[in-house]
Amino acid sequence: MEINFVTKNPYKFLEVEAILGGVGVSIVHAPLTIHEIQTEDINLIVRDKALKAFSKVGRPVFIEHTGLYIDSLQGFPGGLTQVFWDKLKAEKFSELFGGLENTLLTAKTVIAFCDAKKVYTFEGAIEGNIAPEPRGSRDFQWDCVFIPKGFQDTFAEMGEKKNEISMRKLAFDNFRNFLVSEFL
Repeated sequence: MEINFVTKNPYKFLEVEAILGGVGVSIVHAPLTIHEIQTEDINLIVRDKALKAFSKVGRPVFIEHTGLYIDSLQGFPGGLTQVFWDKLKAEKFSELFGGLENTLLTAKTVIAFCDAKKVYTFEGAIEGNIAPEPRGSRDFQWDCVFIPKGFQDTFAEMGEKKNEISMRKLAFDNFRNFLVSEFL
């Protein structure tokens, strides 16, 4: 089976390819631009985006969206994380939130798979803290400011170890189980 992963982000594609490798499904990178609705509700975002992606590709597709839910902001920015991050970047993000008394946040990935009949969603979440200053590579957005619970390194400092524990891994484990039970 061939499934198109619709993302403009080459780092996401490589990460997902590594996580889903060996499942018996061919993942094809479809670097299309899909206009996202702007809402805090990540589930609305992924459903809408998956349907738009399917209409462009015309074959089974999946998309993923990851958001940060900052405890001291009552879960904001959630589905609006990309807009939030694009304005603040690493230094300002850490400056504003990494020195607070409460640096807790949750990173959540939601995957939406559309096979023409239905949109299925799969989630994974991991708790962590905001680093007081960015550490590690800045290649993959907020990885340099996210310290997963139980660790001292940011995701950016972890390298490939991140793929063993991340919210994306947890979501894709759920997606993999679905693919194996339904299609393979």
